[in-house]
Amino acid sequence: MENSKRATQRLAEAYDDRGDPNGWFEEFYAQADGDIRKVYWADLSPNPLLLDWIEERAKPAETRAVTIGCGLGDDAEALARYGYRVTAFDISPSAIAMCQQRYPDSTVDYLVADLFNYPAVWRQRFDLVYECNTIQILTGPSRVRAVEAITDMIAPGGEILVSCRSRSPGDQTDTFPLALDRNEINGFQRAGLSETHFVAYDDDQDPPVPHFFAVYKRPS
Repeated sequence: MENSKRATQRLAEAYDDRGDPNGWFEEFYAQADGDIRKVYWADLSPNPLLLDWIEERAKPAETRAVTIGCGLGDDAEALARYGYRVTAFDISPSAIAMCQQRYPDSTVDYLVADLFNYPAVWRQRFDLVYECNTIQILTGPSRVRAVEAITDMIAPGGEILVSCRSRSPGDQTDTFPLALDRNEINGFQRAGLSETHFVAYDDDQDPPVPHFFAVYKRPS
């Protein structure tokens, strides 16, 4: 089956209609059948802004990090190369299998897990939480729930890095994926975190796509 943006939208809509709005992720990755070229949204390289952020900061020993909806694992591997103890999870078993296939000797702990039903031991466990483009592919109330669930992973004094596509309020409401506007990303502040870094920028695609990159911290 075709793994294109329009096909993905139809797949997501079909699962949403049957009351399982997040069930399409596994079917998408299963359709790829281990071929990373069929995961059209994967850059197959770490996020440059994530790398810049890591390189500019000293990391305490044994810093625990988690990547949300890790996809094909590039960002998780980058964190591991810089010495973080990394847990990376995805709701799709096929996605996790592809990570393990790409990085058979990795130190990353790749796991199948659901953002809305992850192990209780993960609550306020991680010093660094990395969220890249997960919220934007969710629908309806799941987007607010995702902010709350991600926030709940951050240890006291820990930080969350959020990278996502952006839009102006009221724009592109019928698109897929639905980029975050300023009010939505401000949900991390409403959840009790402080914003320590925020940048709005256009990427290098043609035409350029607007993005947010933000950092939020839980009080110690």
